[in-house]
Amino acid sequence: MSGLRTAMPDASGARHPMVAAVAAGGQGLAGAAELSETDFVALARFIHEATGIHLPPGKRLLMQTRLAKRLRACGLPNFAAYRDLIESGRDGEEIGRMISALTTNVTRFRREPHHFDDLARNVLPGLAAAAREGRRVRLWSAGCATGEEPYTLAFEVLRLCPEAARLDLRILATDLDPEAIARAEAGIYPEATLEPLDAALRRQFFRPAPGAPGRWQVIEAARALIRFRVLNLIGDWPFSGGFDVIMCRNVVIYFDAATQDRLWQRFATLQRRAGDRLYIGHSESLSAAARAFYRADGTGYTRRSGAGAKLPDQTGEN
Repeated sequence: MSGLRTAMPDASGARHPMVAAVAAGGQGLAGAAELSETDFVALARFIHEATGIHLPPGKRLLMQTRLAKRLRACGLPNFAAYRDLIESGRDGEEIGRMISALTTNVTRFRREPHHFDDLARNVLPGLAAAAREGRRVRLWSAGCATGEEPYTLAFEVLRLCPEAARLDLRILATDLDPEAIARAEAGIYPEATLEPLDAALRRQFFRPAPGAPGRWQVIEAARALIRFRVLNLIGDWPFSGGFDVIMCRNVVIYFDAATQDRLWQRFATLQRRAGDRLYIGHSESLSAAARAFYRADGTGYTRRSGAGAKLPDQTGEN
């Protein structure tokens, strides 16, 4: 997923590094600009309003470390000047670079494999049959990072439904980080990244990347099933069509409770059929309001029948 680079453990238990403490204002012992509490609070507020990512006071040192390179790249003397640049809106591209610097892409192929096992065993056979009968089928990888999750979805789809590209069956993959999306679209990965996949899957879905020794590219048939888009989950969604499957895993742990609740309920407005499936991270849970729409079912959540207010018709281009 794309989320804040924090010391919070990912699904494997690994922790992201965090540097040591820093005083407010001026220059540090190593000559690096230091982030004052005032500038931290202002930038944290800006980031929360823009992305939903919640930065508590303990993340001040992390922010300083991650944004120090941006100060140098912009030729700015201190964080006060950088804050002024961001808040003024004079450089929209720098806002995107700041978000990229503060987000990380902790992901891998078949991460939390029980979700993909459940999908292949209990969900995709019915969706493949529906697609063969002419029904529109959509899956969404929300917070797709560098693409390993949506490509794993595509592999499972193609194993069960090799003709998927000829049907109305597609995967939407979105992330806040444009750099991550660019890498995902290319579909090129170091050989070590493929280790979670068995040998048969590697042979079926990867080819040596042209001009990149030791790197492998996802085959065109799998890439063609996926539409990659930059998307802020707390912003406007430029689609209204329903989704049979949504994967949003290890993303909302970076949001406060109110933002999480709004997101779960927004997902429910795009999952309108009883039986639509939602997968979330192992350390995440639905809010009480969202549980009115979903029931826990094995490794995921299943859309309840007739839950909540009447929702919009299933239309849209996604």
